[in-house]
Amino acid sequence: MASFVHSNGDRSLSALIDLDRGLVGREIYVNEDIYRQELEQIFARAWLFIGHESQVPNPGDFVVSRMGEEEVILVRDRRDKRLHIFLNSCRHKGMKVCRYDDGNTLVFTCPFHGWSYDTDGRLVGVPYYDAAYHGELDKSKWGLHEVAQMCNYYGSIWATWDPKAPSFEDYVGAYAPSIRHCFQSTDGADNGVELFNPVVKWRIPTNWKFPGFSFAGDAAHAAMTHRSVNVAAIGPQGAMEGGSRSPMRTPFPSRSYSVGDHDLGHGGQNTIYDQTGAPSHTDTWQTIPEVDEYYRKTAEEKQKRYAGKHLPAGGHGGGHFCIFPNVIIDHWRILPWHPHGVGMTESWRLYPVDRNAPKVVKDAQRHYVMRYCGPTGLTESDDMENWNYCFPASKGTIAQRLPYNFEMGLGHGETDDQMPGLTLNYRISEEPARARFRRWMEFMEAGSWDDIFPVRKK
Repeated sequence: MASFVHSNGDRSLSALIDLDRGLVGREIYVNEDIYRQELEQIFARAWLFIGHESQVPNPGDFVVSRMGEEEVILVRDRRDKRLHIFLNSCRHKGMKVCRYDDGNTLVFTCPFHGWSYDTDGRLVGVPYYDAAYHGELDKSKWGLHEVAQMCNYYGSIWATWDPKAPSFEDYVGAYAPSIRHCFQSTDGADNGVELFNPVVKWRIPTNWKFPGFSFAGDAAHAAMTHRSVNVAAIGPQGAMEGGSRSPMRTPFPSRSYSVGDHDLGHGGQNTIYDQTGAPSHTDTWQTIPEVDEYYRKTAEEKQKRYAGKHLPAGGHGGGHFCIFPNVIIDHWRILPWHPHGVGMTESWRLYPVDRNAPKVVKDAQRHYVMRYCGPTGLTESDDMENWNYCFPASKGTIAQRLPYNFEMGLGHGETDDQMPGLTLNYRISEEPARARFRRWMEFMEAGSWDDIFPVRKK
């Protein structure tokens, strides 16, 4: 059973989480020993979001991403164009072999001693190979360390360090259709998006679980936290119809829920559609009619593609969701929360846009997400202020004796055949967070994947 070091001696982690009563100990957010266990038990095992294939379209293209605290390189092999993901660390003495966020290269050369690696990870160059190593170093054993498994899922790139992890589709379970939907263009075509470059990154002084376990699962905060921005009319429609921070949408028969997968840990704010097909476009971009014209046409194409079929529960107006442990997915923004210490999180924003959209549409979408998201945006800076105060306010001796309350909606979950295996609750509840904590506990106590997959029903 997992335990952690406390001033009063070792204690069981399970003593800090009582999901039957909706109570979570603050110590799991602030304890250094628990955090180190998370890196080993969760981030070294789970499937993690890396990026998108549009970031590396050409042979030799690379982009640096993260898996837990560690940097990895997503690169397209310059020979066979295959994608690879390598730990950004030289096998000689550990120096980064790539110190740029993105670019194109023939080889990755370590700036410490000059070991160089091909884009397929092979060690191809060692200074003084004959004179100092006497030609005896077996270069085939010292290539860059590659992830155990990688999945290109409709353009989105995921990876795990664990060779025993289940397949990606088994890992995401019922959310596979929603992930596919989020990487469709607005006309419903698979893998129809590209990402804006560069990735927006900044650090916030808080534990990764504050945003990772509350985002896409805390609808209750909006009325208070975002009170000012809700009336600031930052959406593309401006002040029309009262203004909003989100684009206008055509009404469509549906029901909104907060959703938790208590087996796999995923969940968010999602929608069940009571009618097949897709909604039409509502003119929104009041000062840029070309944008409305484009989205009106793509909506018509999507209606044809989804004729007789229900829309998936997430993305394109259907809500956003967390793929356990640390990434929020939507069709217009992807939010990974990378741990950088028990009290530091690196927040990333990746913004998809229709690959085939004209420049005027891409520019309009880019300007909108800049207003909405990011460290200087008008919405998520509100959230950061909350999380940045929650962490230090939970570190004290007295504070750690008091659990967090996750009771909202407890005992009021339901099921629906359109979202099998998931627990649905009122649109404002803490069902998604409770699902994440349940899976967190299972990962932290598991000796291996054999202990947590296939899921053992309680």
